[in-house]
Amino acid sequence: MPRPARQRGERMIQNEPTVACRLAYGAVFSLLSSAIALALAFDVRIAMAQEFPARPVRLVIGFPPGGPADFFARTLAEPLSKQWGQPVLVDNRAGANGLIAAEFVLRSPADGHALYLSSAGALVIQQHLQLKMPFETLVDFAPVSHVVSVPELLVAHPALPAASVKELVALARRRPGQVTFASTSTGSMPHLAGEQFKAAAGIDITHVPFKGAAPAVIDVMAGHVQILFADLPILLPQVKGGKLRPLVLASNRRHPLLSEVPTTAEVGMPGVLADNWYGVMVPVKTPAAVVSRLNQSLVKVLQEPAVRTRLADQGAEATGGTAEQFAEFIRAEAARWGKVVRAAGLKPE
Repeated sequence: MPRPARQRGERMIQNEPTVACRLAYGAVFSLLSSAIALALAFDVRIAMAQEFPARPVRLVIGFPPGGPADFFARTLAEPLSKQWGQPVLVDNRAGANGLIAAEFVLRSPADGHALYLSSAGALVIQQHLQLKMPFETLVDFAPVSHVVSVPELLVAHPALPAASVKELVALARRRPGQVTFASTSTGSMPHLAGEQFKAAAGIDITHVPFKGAAPAVIDVMAGHVQILFADLPILLPQVKGGKLRPLVLASNRRHPLLSEVPTTAEVGMPGVLADNWYGVMVPVKTPAAVVSRLNQSLVKVLQEPAVRTRLADQGAEATGGTAEQFAEFIRAEAARWGKVVRAAGLKPE
């Protein structure tokens, strides 16, 4: 006898998955798919880091050959090349206080093969001096590592009738606007060191910007410009050779290579502090595994005795640290130099 339709329907429903079961199956499948996708992505990132670098690496700087940035880049390039088994090419793209070099790196593939070695000027100072910046430092770039710190030294042409800061200030007060001070570019650390000095001394001196440290030093040695703040490494040979006269170090401690030169605090200007610094950045979309590999490589190089000695012999200090520490340092420096820019009355252009 045929069974009642109701019973057959009930039996048919019981043999089918319930709605709850179907949802559960779907959730499990979705979780498995996500896990597989994450595992594959992780494997790809690990593979990228292991394969990096797959071709020559460009270490891009925003200044011409012969300056401190060029020296630091070449000091890092050789040991990095040995470590990676790939050429590391120093790429000088001068102009706009490092912004041209920054834009070049940002247009490059975000795979770690184009590194931006920059000073404080482009990364933390220019944002306070330009109405339209081509990038936001911690939005468009990923910090890799702080690499070097170096104090700013004030020097004068030997013919300038001022053998000390006291005599320089007296001269500038007798000749308002006539004493000229060079910088590596507008908005650079040397420029702001000069502005700090000018404000602390209460004098009127005229800023003359150059496109890089090397041409600025050449013009001061030639007597075309009278004084200059610059990174110690590029000034040290000229000071030792008697071609430039050291006046004061914009730091909170004397330097062992110029132990006779006083600090700004010692001459009554404790607020004039300008330790320049350099670090490596990459485009923000660079895979985290590649950024980590870059950081490990740089820190390893900066710990090599030969590298530390070469930097120290030129008055610079190898630093290093994690990418996160460098990011925090950039934030603090941006706030600090923003205050200096405002106090100097410099307006964004």
